[in-house]
Amino acid sequence: MSSAATGGSIGLLRNREFLALAGTAFARAQAYSTVLIALALYAEQFDTTGTVEGLFGTAFALAQLVIVLPLGRYIDIGNSKRYLLAGLVLNVLVFVGFSLVGSVEHVILVRVVQGIGASLLWLTGSAVVGEISPADERGHWLGVYNQVGAFSSLAGDIFGGLLLYVYGFQVAYAALIVITMVAFVLVLAYLRDEPGGRKDPEEATGIETLRRLLGRTAIRALVLFRVSFSVGKMAVIIFLPIYARTAFGINPLAIGGILAGGKLTKSALQGYVGALNDRSDDPYLFILGGAVLYALGTILVPYAEVAHRVFPTVTLASPVSAASMTLPPAFFSLFLAYAVLGVGDSVRLPASMSLFVEEGEHFDAVAGSMSLRSIAWKLGQVSGPVLVGAIWDATSVFVAFAVAAGALLLSALVFAVLFSVDPAPGGAPAAGD
Repeated sequence: MSSAATGGSIGLLRNREFLALAGTAFARAQAYSTVLIALALYAEQFDTTGTVEGLFGTAFALAQLVIVLPLGRYIDIGNSKRYLLAGLVLNVLVFVGFSLVGSVEHVILVRVVQGIGASLLWLTGSAVVGEISPADERGHWLGVYNQVGAFSSLAGDIFGGLLLYVYGFQVAYAALIVITMVAFVLVLAYLRDEPGGRKDPEEATGIETLRRLLGRTAIRALVLFRVSFSVGKMAVIIFLPIYARTAFGINPLAIGGILAGGKLTKSALQGYVGALNDRSDDPYLFILGGAVLYALGTILVPYAEVAHRVFPTVTLASPVSAASMTLPPAFFSLFLAYAVLGVGDSVRLPASMSLFVEEGEHFDAVAGSMSLRSIAWKLGQVSGPVLVGAIWDATSVFVAFAVAAGALLLSALVFAVLFSVDPAPGGAPAAGD
């Protein structure tokens, strides 16, 4: 079935299996976005330092780093449907845990558990989409899968921010529980049993498989790119909402509006860019372009400090009550920066995921390849937030975000120097040739 036959991004959702997988992406992204705004409130509530705020990101990533390699192997040999269901149940427990936190230590502990649940959903869902999608539409399927997550993040920024602003933590987490249980029902009802797991356990993803994957020049370039890129990106993701709250007093709903700038561009563009990637002979150019755009958005973030020279203060009045909300100039500056970040991600993500899937197919280890992709990200994600937070404590917000942008540009440079596609094992045509 061609992309045209599916009716594009919306038409693909008529496929029940894709709908079930998209449901897991929706629940995961909704939770991630809402919790990021909640972390900004916890940072203010507990009066944390930049280094401690960095731990909010590091704890999440460290749990994922530990689980991702064995999980990749089990997905290759086991029933991926069960892992998706387990991840959804674990996320429900995470929301219960967040509703009970009473200290910084509690926040960090629940973030560890959230990292495990998110890995179950992200790695398994991405691998299954790659496995069951038609070979000539993989970029489109992965692009739309990410597009659903981006749209959910957008909804999470607005809906989650609104619930936190109006009702507080308890109602926001209750809503996330409902959304997650709907995704559970969709997977249970629509996704086939054994949607992946074609390999014999003796041949499945393990150290030897990862060594073979790392023997591929393209995989090495992609892995090194992601390590450096994640240092910069994860620092931005963790600190931008906290910066908005603690430096400018922006309320949760308005923080959600800032984050919506990036999610709007991301949800609008990813499916289209994925289709462009399918038709391109040079997918690596999408990755390079996306990295440079992301660095540009990152360096724009601290200019919120001088936003009053360009943007006005705006007061929004409610049409149904006497309530009003004031948006400081920093709101508009941060919104613009995050919109640029969303464009960068839209350009980069479909090409990156498609290349990892294609390389993994050479060894019948798509989940193993995706686990390498995730491991590379976690290496930078573990160090990035704490490093940038410590730099912020020791210097200034401008220096901290300049370091993050530098890591992003370094990732692009390393990838440009190292990337090439080796011939496929056994003399088959190389992926992307």
